[in-house]
This record gives sequence, structure tokens and C-alpha cells, in this order.
Amino acid sequence: MRKRYQTGGIKKQRGRWIGMWWVDGKRKSRVLGLVSKMSKSEARAAVSKIVAEEQGNRERNDLWRFGEFVEQVYFPFYTRKWKDSTRYNNVNRIKANLVAPFDDRELHDFRRDELQDLLDSKAKVLSFSVVDHLRWDMKQIFDMAVAEGHIERNPALLLFTPREARKPMRRVMTMKEVQICFGVLNERERLIAKLAVIAGMRPGEIFALTWGRMTASYADIRQRVYQGTIDTPKTDHSMRKAALSEGLLADIERWRMMAVVTRDDAWVFPSERMTPLRPDNCWKRHFRSHLRKVGLGWVNFLVMRRTHATLMKVLGIDGKLVADQLGHTLDVNQNIYTQTPVEIRQAAVNRLEKSLKVM
Repeated sequence: MRKRYQTGGIKKQRGRWIGMWWVDGKRKSRVLGLVSKMSKSEARAAVSKIVAEEQGNRERNDLWRFGEFVEQVYFPFYTRKWKDSTRYNNVNRIKANLVAPFDDRELHDFRRDELQDLLDSKAKVLSFSVVDHLRWDMKQIFDMAVAEGHIERNPALLLFTPREARKPMRRVMTMKEVQICFGVLNERERLIAKLAVIAGMRPGEIFALTWGRMTASYADIRQRVYQGTIDTPKTDHSMRKAALSEGLLADIERWRMMAVVTRDDAWVFPSERMTPLRPDNCWKRHFRSHLRKVGLGWVNFLVMRRTHATLMKVLGIDGKLVADQLGHTLDVNQNIYTQTPVEIRQAAVNRLEKSLKVM
């Protein structure tokens, strides 16, 4: 909303001209000079000049630059609702890809085509997911600028994610590859891999497990570890009881027998300092080399969870049940995590062909 000013007025007070004006409902005043040395018309001109200068300064200050708006308005508001992991990723992505090239640009100076040009250039070097996030970031930033009254229209409203952006290959392991994976790992890492593949748990959930959360039939997931910090699970759906298979429960009990500390608050997979292991460090030091030797260097924790969803689908397990086990919605389970093997699809089209009695 544009700030309201008046041209100002004057009055005599103890031999001096006093200039007076209003700003946003508040009265302001200033001594202009002595009555003996300044005429009334000069006093009026002086207060008019002061009001004009102040109004000009305020109007210039209203022309926010992109970088300062993001840092001073957008981040302070939205980081209040972002989890630590989300905040870290979002802030770094926006600073590196949007603030860096547009830092000193005034908000009103952006045009749709140049924003689309930015996405087109990013699509040549970044993944589809990152570019799509940048598209959403720009829309949200300029939506806020519109809401604050700094611009009239959102130049990012009609942006699209370029088709050229690299889409990830969502690979999964076959049952044979899962067996090879389990067979090549050491005991601790094999148990971690089983919790990911068989129980469908996220790495942050696995490494945040305490013995008090391990029951006779499920793992009670109430926390996760992210970059060494204990945090709440990723979403509300992630707060769950992840069922554990009979063989997995037996493996857990064998691991408990080997544990140094088994108090309820003790970590199931502690580091040498008795703190939770960091998933990325554990993978680099204890998983990667073993899996590479058997041709599974492309596997990671996300592949393991995706493998859980896919193999459960192959076994005919209800999709809602699988989604509940993984800790996300049915839509995410069906459209992102579950991959249908070509053998299953071939069997399906064979059934269709036979039903149509095609010769």
C-alpha cells in the first residue's frame, strides 16, 4: 500500500518557523529557520522540499531488490514452517541458483521470458527435480511479492519445467540382486540393508533407532537423524510402526547380543563415540566398495526403499498396506516408488491378448 503524505504546513513558535506534516497518520515537525531571516513563502517552500525528499526516499526504499527481498522477507517467513532438512536444501538451492544471478535486480523489473530462459539454462546442467523446484521457488517468491504489494503481477506464474531436464532413472533391484546385496555385506551393514529392503525404512529412521523403540513385532518410528542432528520424521505419515519380519527380528536379537549398551535410550547402530551413525558416512565407508565389487555400485538407500515397494507389488501386496509400511501416501507409493518389472507387464499383455483371442 502506498504511503500517504501531505504537502506540509508551517507555524511560528518562539521566533522560529516550524514545518509540520503527516506520514502514515503520524505527525512530524522540524525547525525551518528564524522568522527574522526567513519569509513565510520561503518557510512554505522549505517544508514542501523536506516532504518531497522524504517521500522520494520512501518510494525508493519501496523498490525492493530480489536478493534483499528473499533474505529479509521470504526466508524469515517460510523457514518458520520448513523442517531443518528442508530449510537447508531450499535455502542453498535458492541462494545458488536464483539469488546469485538476480541479487541486485529490482522486483518490478522481471519478465516471464527471462525467468523461463533461466530454467532452460538450468535444465542443461541440473536434474528435472531441481529445476522443477526452482520453478516453484520463483512462483512462491513472486507470489509473496504480489501479496506484499511490491509488484502487481507474478512474472513466474506460467513458467514450465523444460523437457530437456534430466529425469532420474528409478532403478530397483531384482530378488536375485537383493540376495547378492545381502550376501556381500558384513553383519551390521546387512542388518541395515534388510531394514531398508524388507522393512522399507528410510536411512535416517534406521540410524535413529534406539533399543527402546524395537518391539517384538515392529519398530516404533518417532525420530530420525539428519546430518548428525536428531529430528522428527519427514512427514506425519512417517510417524508409524514399521512391521518387522520374523527373520529380521531374529537378526535384530543377534545384533542385540553383540551390542555394548542395550538400554532403552541406547542407539541400535552407534558410532565409536556412542552417537548415531551418519547414513552418508556409513554408506561411503562400509557399503559402497562391497556393492561395487558385485556390480551393484548404482544401489543406494533410496533404491533399497524403492525395491521394497516394487517387490511387494510383485508379490501382490495391497498398495495401501505398502504405503503405510513405507510411511507415505498411496499416490507416492504407486507413482514414484513402485516400478513394474517388464516381466509382469509382459504377462499382463499376454493375458489381454489371450482374452481377445488374437491369432
